[in-house]
Amino acid sequence: MRIPLTLFALASACASAALALDLKGRIQWTPQCPSLHELGQAKVVLDDGKLRGGVTRDGSFVIPDVPAGTYILSVIAHDHQFEPMRIDVFESDSLPEVRPYFPGTPLSPAAPATLPYPIVLSARAKNDYFVPRESFNVLAMFKNPMMMMMLGAGVLVLLMPTLMKNMDPEVLEDFKERQAKMANIQSSLQSGDLASGFSQLLAAGDEPKAAASGSSKGSSASGAKQRSGKNKRK
Repeated sequence: MRIPLTLFALASACASAALALDLKGRIQWTPQCPSLHELGQAKVVLDDGKLRGGVTRDGSFVIPDVPAGTYILSVIAHDHQFEPMRIDVFESDSLPEVRPYFPGTPLSPAAPATLPYPIVLSARAKNDYFVPRESFNVLAMFKNPMMMMMLGAGVLVLLMPTLMKNMDPEVLEDFKERQAKMANIQSSLQSGDLASGFSQLLAAGDEPKAAASGSSKGSSASGAKQRSGKNKRK
């Protein structure tokens, strides 16, 4: 039984080899890729390397023994980019069909537009791996948010004496008192005395409430006096 099985395997291999096709094409030299020397070491592959063929000096290539099926043909080159192609190889003696292919599009249904066979490829673009060194740019430096904050703080420091001269004396004294309190709070927190620092913070937060309540009481008392004066006059 081994001999018939071996013969069957040989027959099937011969049949598949007979049905296989040598896929032919060429790379058209362009100003972007004028020669094989400019192209460098490149390979034409089907389905990311499932089948492959080399490129000769005149740009022609052959991928041998391609069985029937649908493939995506691409060129692997270091310095150049090529458009991928869809290749449909049939079991009959008919020529394979070549179609343009956009990565991500489904293979079924096939696009109605076809390209001539043998395949003709040309370089779409040349890869540029050189990154120029960035030069010093003053405008780009001032676009940095941190730099803008530093400039704003510097302008406030320069304008602070002028603003303080034009301030009302009472407001200026209040401002100085607040600055002194904040300095005491910062010094106490930096020295590690957290209890006194938090107590000063709470006291500073309660002062505006006390002032507001005092003003409301003063206004209510003055209103009561005015009402009593009017009653006496009546």
